[in-house]
Amino acid sequence: MKFFVDTANLNEIREAHDLGVLDGVTTNPSLMAKEGIAGNDKIRNHYKAICDIVDNNVSAEVISTDYEGMLKEGRELSKIDKKIVVKVPMIKDGVKAIKQFTKEGIRTNCTLVFSAGQALLAAKAGASYVSPFIGRIDDISVDGLDLIAQIRHIYDNYGYQTEVLAASIRHTMHLIKCAEIGADVATCPLKVITDLLKHPLTDIGLEKFLADHKKANS
Repeated sequence: MKFFVDTANLNEIREAHDLGVLDGVTTNPSLMAKEGIAGNDKIRNHYKAICDIVDNNVSAEVISTDYEGMLKEGRELSKIDKKIVVKVPMIKDGVKAIKQFTKEGIRTNCTLVFSAGQALLAAKAGASYVSPFIGRIDDISVDGLDLIAQIRHIYDNYGYQTEVLAASIRHTMHLIKCAEIGADVATCPLKVITDLLKHPLTDIGLEKFLADHKKANS
């Protein structure tokens, strides 16, 4: 499973990269705004800064919601760095844009996916990644993990190469369950990844090892 961090914070991205498990980054307009990044030039410079840290797979989202606008933005974003994956919303013109980007060899991430039907359309259009938002589905009292399983099953049935990128991951059990189901990628805040390090028995065991070493060498 690939680990992406869902952030526009450069320090968090560096920390994840230094941990040695980072495979990519996803961003969106809300995350950019959170970091105070505004204006086309500043946003593109920030994407370049992210690309300079990450080995591959930096999702950069288009703002346009019409076909021609998405194509224009996506082409410009793809020129920033070869690591850029153009993030396109799951709407009618978005699916059309994904098809065209695929023809042009531009990788895409179809975002705001909330149903298996949407994921099927994205795969047929040639999306590189499809992003089901499992946490937001949980918020309306439906199990988001069931959607991951359904998409995985459909893609396996027909051999689609689109990767299932589980998004809106809230905690470690989300991440572990996605891994069990077979999601190709999980994108989440850095804290969810670092929380995987934690287990009380690890802390207890390490404390005992160190205490025994200190006792034997005192």
